[in-house]
Amino acid sequence: MIATINPATNEKLQVFEPLSVAELDLRIARAWAAFLTYRRTSLAERAACMVRAAEILESEKQRFGRLMTLEMGKPLKSAAEEAAKCALGCRYYAENAGRFLADEPVDAGAAASFIRYQPIGPVLAVMPWNFPFWQVFRFLAPALMAGNVGLLKHSSNVPQCALAIEDIVRRAGFPADVFQTLLIGSELVPRVIDDRRVKAVTLTGSEPAGRKVASQAAGQIKKTVLELGGSDPFIVMPGADLDLAVATGVQARLVNNGQSCIAAKRFIVDQRIAAGFESRFVAAMEGVRVGDPMEEATQLGPLATGAILEELHRQVERSVAMGARILTGGHRLDRPGNYYAPTVLTDIPAASPAYCEEFFGPVAILFRVDGADEAIRIANDTAFGLGASVWTNDVVERERFINEIESGLVFVNGMVASDPRLPFGGVKNSGYGRELGADGIREFVNVKTVVVKS
Repeated sequence: MIATINPATNEKLQVFEPLSVAELDLRIARAWAAFLTYRRTSLAERAACMVRAAEILESEKQRFGRLMTLEMGKPLKSAAEEAAKCALGCRYYAENAGRFLADEPVDAGAAASFIRYQPIGPVLAVMPWNFPFWQVFRFLAPALMAGNVGLLKHSSNVPQCALAIEDIVRRAGFPADVFQTLLIGSELVPRVIDDRRVKAVTLTGSEPAGRKVASQAAGQIKKTVLELGGSDPFIVMPGADLDLAVATGVQARLVNNGQSCIAAKRFIVDQRIAAGFESRFVAAMEGVRVGDPMEEATQLGPLATGAILEELHRQVERSVAMGARILTGGHRLDRPGNYYAPTVLTDIPAASPAYCEEFFGPVAILFRVDGADEAIRIANDTAFGLGASVWTNDVVERERFINEIESGLVFVNGMVASDPRLPFGGVKNSGYGRELGADGIREFVNVKTVVVKS
């Protein structure tokens, strides 16, 4: 079902009719026809449209924020900030795509030799609900600036966000069909991937979804970029600013109601400061204001769906049954909607869900360790490798963590976040490829070698 269901109340607000197979095929045909013309537009033309998209996002960020909050429950303030961040991404690629895609001369002993970056065609983006605008725009902006066209299969619980993004692109002046939202279920995604006119796929989502899409695309010899789950470590060493680490840690665990791949999930604390960190961290989690995400003062809203709430609680219950200890929370909140109490678990058994799985909600997992060696071992003892936050003022420790933690991002004395200027992506089961930065715009281009002998 493709529908808007308010996660704060579980009220079904609007249901959308999915595209038929014939309608889907027509959309793909229109995307291909659009590409044949759009690939010849100048970077200046594309940039002008991209700047207009940024202006729309900035001027209407409150409206877009309310739409995000209505469909997936994030606090309104952070939702409006998400729309503004999308504008920042649009402006970044409008300003820098020319530099990233410029011909690169190479001295190869010929009259001329260089590398040229050219668009490849329609790219399918399979996107998640948790950052319903930002996840799309961090694909959309570089893809369209490179001369590709986009087909969006968004999560079925954020259809109004998906349609709003398509409308922004249209209002910004991009040619017709350069970016289209496909209101389809997951069962039709293989059909899109198999279509010869669709040249590549990018997916942000779960590990099982990534495996399925990547396997399908591999069968057609099509490139994929995957940004999957994460179980990010948040390591705190004795030299850290403890108050700042606690305050940032709570924010990093509860960002987006705890539903972020790069949220801090495993708090790995040196035993010399663990008691002080634990008491302050638990108190701060207990002081979080839970409520209606439309209210400005709310810090933690509902989980996006009832199924996510049920799965999170099952993970907590299984972990406790295996020996984990609840320091606070560990239960649903008795109110309408998909609310879960801010939770801290410790004494984590090695085989429990809390040790092995990604928790997508406001549950922090606390480990005590004996020094940097054990911190690195536990940080790396996961199938995931997306981000990591390290808190230390010791230069030697810092270099060890940067070099030895297996992740795509390491932030020192700060919270992990995405930034249009920096490549974003993971290793291990967190996926492959990169979004954002120069790497992001070059993922879906033909890197063409040109040699002119005379």
